[in-house]
Amino acid sequence: MLAAERVFARSGYDGSSMRDIAKEANVSQALLHYHFGTKEKLFDEIFSFRATEINRERGRHLDRLFADGAIPDLPQLIDALFRPTVELGHDPDRFGNFFSRILAASANSDDPHTKDLIAEHYDSTALRFISAFEKVLPGISREDAVWAYMFSIGVGMTMMARTGRTARLSNGICDDSDVELLLRKINLFVCGGLLKMAPAAKS
Repeated sequence: MLAAERVFARSGYDGSSMRDIAKEANVSQALLHYHFGTKEKLFDEIFSFRATEINRERGRHLDRLFADGAIPDLPQLIDALFRPTVELGHDPDRFGNFFSRILAASANSDDPHTKDLIAEHYDSTALRFISAFEKVLPGISREDAVWAYMFSIGVGMTMMARTGRTARLSNGICDDSDVELLLRKINLFVCGGLLKMAPAAKS
């Protein structure tokens, strides 16, 4: 699965083959078909594994923040949304940078099957965060809470993996390998937008 994740990240779904994946994994193609059947099923297994990992951690953060009827502050909520994806994407031992490329491509795909994957693995968690926005920002409408979630996720897709682009654009001033710094910057940016969408809410 890790070998397949690398191949899908490098070549995209359409540009990958079971032969490529078998070669990357150093196993026979027959063995790959025996365990996973088709390329689509193998892709689905990878997607499900990583999405479950991310959303389980997001769910733990939400459960902790809202335990016993508590209402967290907005920065805590935004941290819960982004920390699992950013930490995964920057952890070389978990190969999250490969999944970040797969997820970014999938989120913008028009393919019906890929849309179904996103809906199956991410919509329930998205709805939890949208409802959380409404609780933390009582002045925000449901409509704006949904827009806020979608705009926020766009930031997360861009910054999930370490690419070095921020360092290149800033002549080394910015460092996207520093997870805690990156999360603070994301939090400031996203909270600013959310508060503008709910002017009655207190920061």
